Amino acid sequence: CNEYSIKDKRIQDLVKAAIEVKANAYCPYSNFRVGASLLTENDVIITGCNVENASYGLSVCAERVAIMSAVSQGHTKFKAAAVSCDIKGDFKAPCGACRQFYAEFNLDLDLYLVKPDNTVKCVKIRDVLPMAFTPQSLEEDRI
Repeated sequence: CNEYSIKDKRIQDLVKAAIEVKANAYCPYSNFRVGASLLTENDVIITGCNVENASYGLSVCAERVAIMSAVSQGHTKFKAAAVSCDIKGDFKAPCGACRQFYAEFNLDLDLYLVKPDNTVKCVKIRDVLPMAFTPQSLEEDRI
């Protein structure tokens, strides 16, 4: 992540997609809209929004919707991701489950956090999920 990457047209489109898909969020219980987007290795942008359920535990975050959609379309390598929510104050990173989902595919993924005023902050997944459990962890020596 660096300040110059935000000037890249692909990253601008990625951020815009996360902002726009937020409007599709189905969140009648929390009223907490979230939009997420992924940039695949082939420069395809795939989006997702949060989908809540009356049985709260069945709700799915926007980030996981985007990842599942990408995988269902045959994409498993990602260059960057963006997440947009309606919180005005601090930048908000994904929940722990979504961070783990991102880590499954790329700990070095650039994640663009977007506030309602369209300001953007870039972080690496590895920085928001230290000591991550990854597929490589399953290959480590055991007792």
